[in-house]
Amino acid sequence: MTQTGRPVRHNDQVTVVWRSLDEVPRDLGPTVVTVGNFDGVHLGHRAVLAEVVAAAREASAKAVAVTFEPHPKAVHDPDHRPELITGLEDRLERMAATGLDGIVVQHYTLDFAMATPQEFVSDYLVAGLGAVAIVVGRDTRFGRGNAGDVETLRELGERLGVSVDIVGDAAGTADGARRWSSTWVRELLEEGDLRAAADILGAPHRLRGIVVDGDKRGREIGFPTANLDVFAGYVPRHGVYAGLVTVTDAKGNHAARQWEGIPLPAAISLGFNYTVGSEELRIEAHVIDRVDLDLYGAEVALDLIQWRRPMLDFGGIDALIEAVGEDVAWCREVLNLG
Repeated sequence: MTQTGRPVRHNDQVTVVWRSLDEVPRDLGPTVVTVGNFDGVHLGHRAVLAEVVAAAREASAKAVAVTFEPHPKAVHDPDHRPELITGLEDRLERMAATGLDGIVVQHYTLDFAMATPQEFVSDYLVAGLGAVAIVVGRDTRFGRGNAGDVETLRELGERLGVSVDIVGDAAGTADGARRWSSTWVRELLEEGDLRAAADILGAPHRLRGIVVDGDKRGREIGFPTANLDVFAGYVPRHGVYAGLVTVTDAKGNHAARQWEGIPLPAAISLGFNYTVGSEELRIEAHVIDRVDLDLYGAEVALDLIQWRRPMLDFGGIDALIEAVGEDVAWCREVLNLG
């Protein structure tokens, strides 16, 4: 296979990411394909992706997923853009971790949305990607006006000589367990139940942002913080969290480069600092036991592990300092720092 696209590595697995159908090599060979937004890449999504990989290995084919950027709802109803659980980079990394050979990130436009269900399957999946099998969840919709469903797909598969596998709802093992879904994850994030959300996501909930200048108030009270301008990830319930800070790209900051890829334990506040009269949403991370970090301008990931309390007005700086000290002590315990 001619090597094109961008590789994403997970352990010894390499998944190639193509940003359009034109980037997919013509000698890719037969594929087993799935299609979806995969927001959050929760355990339900992973069940579908695992089935794709297993079917591809059995058929000596490539396992390929097609996902969309931006989210179709953001294109069809731009005034009501969905708040996505994960940004694209984290979505791709989590998808790649399932063992996929390739991921197509299809730029979603109104023109693209005009393809009929038959055109999408015959021209895009079969002719474009060489699909010999298609694996999807039972609630899959596709084609102009979302006119295609799993029954449409079965009919097209028979006509085109492509096998179709419909994966049923995936859920926990308990009797009457709720199906895993992005909607459920958002509900848990709104409630501040980060442990339960992580159970469904298969990983801690993550925000990504750039470290920017703040008002230096944390440093003044003995708890310096990295202030984030968040660009990816669903902002959950406001409050104080135990979590991890990881520099994902130093962005030219030489002092930050030594910390790339190293998770640093942190006390994280997300919301409005009522005690000092802040009127702006702030997302700040105090790296525990570090007062000398220079992360300005770096891109970092915040993995939120557990919610502690809401944002409160403590009435004065001394009470705020005491409360933050208690927060840090609690985070130490949650993160098993001793």
